[in-house]
Amino acid sequence: MTTATENWLARRWGKWVVPYAALWLTMLIGGVVIVLLALFSAEVYDNVVDDAGLANLDKPALAFMEQIRSPGLDAFVTGFTNIGGGIGMPILASILTALLIYTSRSWRPLILIGGAAAVSITATTVGKKLIGRTRPDHADAVPPYESSPSFPSGHTLNTTVVISLVVYLACLQIKRTSARIALIAAGVVFIAAMGLSRVFLGHHWMTDVIIGWVIGLAWVGIVILAHRLFHVLRHREHAGAAPTFEHPAHLHDGAAGGTAGGTAQTETNDADKPGPAGRSSASG
Repeated sequence: MTTATENWLARRWGKWVVPYAALWLTMLIGGVVIVLLALFSAEVYDNVVDDAGLANLDKPALAFMEQIRSPGLDAFVTGFTNIGGGIGMPILASILTALLIYTSRSWRPLILIGGAAAVSITATTVGKKLIGRTRPDHADAVPPYESSPSFPSGHTLNTTVVISLVVYLACLQIKRTSARIALIAAGVVFIAAMGLSRVFLGHHWMTDVIIGWVIGLAWVGIVILAHRLFHVLRHREHAGAAPTFEHPAHLHDGAAGGTAGGTAQTETNDADKPGPAGRSSASG
């Protein structure tokens, strides 16, 4: 094997294999932790949430939602909650992920959001099968009725994961602080509204929604940690700066320069240059 080939393999190993291995390993371990968290939360729920718990939190919350219902509001909330369902959320996630891929010129949004969504669906399935909690009575719910187990809320958990990661990755590409704040606020409102819509319609108890938020945010934190670790390792291997809101990762890996050293230096310097339409030319 020639020296040139060895150097090329060494560069590729440091630039692609090591960082991506760290990314997948962190997400894999984190995914196992999240599934175990779902199991643990189900066990805790089974032990502490009894009839008294329902009377203290779940039933009063459902009763309040029933008081503010109206035909028009019921129809609106039903349409909104369908966005977070088994059909609406995959479509929304696909559109948002495609936009992030296009604007970042990177497949990493697909890796992060796709992998995170797969784990959140698994955690939802495990929790529902383990507890098998019954949803509120149909007499207290707005049709169309749902018959699958209630705990945890899959709409809430999956929406929390997908929207949080979309907001995180989009903020890495947006340069204006005011735009980032607006985007984060919109994401928080959307996630909160999705969870509360499940209680409003009588499709879930409030504790189902709360656990969905908790597990979802915990998983998002692990995915973001994996993403940061990925870029720290890439920076260590001279493959570009780690992304921050001030210095996002460069869009085009290895796009400039003719040598390895020139490429790394150019990418590092270019990381601070703004891109078109007021965005940083950066990728999450």
